[in-house]
Amino acid sequence: MDGMDGMDDLDGGPEGGAPWKRMSKEELENQYSPSRWVVRLGAEEALRTYSQIGNEAGPEVPQVHLPYFIGEEATKRAQATGRNLLDVPYGDGEGEKLDIYFPEAVSEGLPFLVFFHGGYWQSGSKDSSAFMVGPLTAQGVAVVIVAYDVAPKGTLDQMVAQVTQSIVFVQKQYPGNQGIYLCGHSAGAHLAAMMLLANWTKHGVTPNLKGFFLVSGIYDLEPVMHTSENASLLTTLEDAQRNSPQWHLKTAPTQPVDPACRILVTVGQHDSPEFHRQSRELYQTLRRGGWKVSFEELHDVDHFEILWNLTQKDYVLTQIILKTIFQES
Repeated sequence: MDGMDGMDDLDGGPEGGAPWKRMSKEELENQYSPSRWVVRLGAEEALRTYSQIGNEAGPEVPQVHLPYFIGEEATKRAQATGRNLLDVPYGDGEGEKLDIYFPEAVSEGLPFLVFFHGGYWQSGSKDSSAFMVGPLTAQGVAVVIVAYDVAPKGTLDQMVAQVTQSIVFVQKQYPGNQGIYLCGHSAGAHLAAMMLLANWTKHGVTPNLKGFFLVSGIYDLEPVMHTSENASLLTTLEDAQRNSPQWHLKTAPTQPVDPACRILVTVGQHDSPEFHRQSRELYQTLRRGGWKVSFEELHDVDHFEILWNLTQKDYVLTQIILKTIFQES
């Protein structure tokens, strides 16, 4: 039995069921509360230090604001270069906007990294999410930061549709691109992973998707139904399954549109065990389905540092992204 086979039963098998189903409500809450797993600061201190946005979505939501101070500073620097198009509408809705950041040498044939922010589908903003713009544009990559309507204004189905439309927009605007690479963090990784299931034909264009970078995401939403993070996002098991890439890929395996498309599933060493399980199980499911997928546990980072370190050009994930984009064909 190789290592892959040995990990196939992480969901507990048919008799035991998924591990989260055996957890108390308190433990499940703990597993899906990323701020309780930060390592450099205590949760409360981390919230005081990094939280920059008011909370209107409930007592647990501030935890997802930890990276915003760094994100706001990175976004201000990116916007100050002037090499950008801001608040570009990709749809008709008020919240359907995106920002495009260009490298110094702009050409029709740029690779594009498209980023979807996290925030438990209830908070977050493109205006504080340009972490990776500096290091990537310096190497010739255009970066697109996408806004979408978070709850309660937006439903999960609407968010998935908006993300889909944003990718269609980028492809139509830049048809000569050298590849579109999707990157999402936490809830944004979920939305990016849902694009593995997209039916592009009905949109009249097939995006030139060359890679996915799925960072500390949630891919099976059923456990979230049983936490305070759920709020009114998921009211039925059908809602959770319909919006769970893991469920779709496992029950009706989807073949890659482009077999060469690379997928990186990554999680921080200090992410919670449930976040680790979610990432490993998605990796295993994709691997069994014939996708070109790899898994990385990033050393000594938590749920938030794994993202905000993308401001650093020498950070391991920054380097993995660049090497994937500029790999030799």
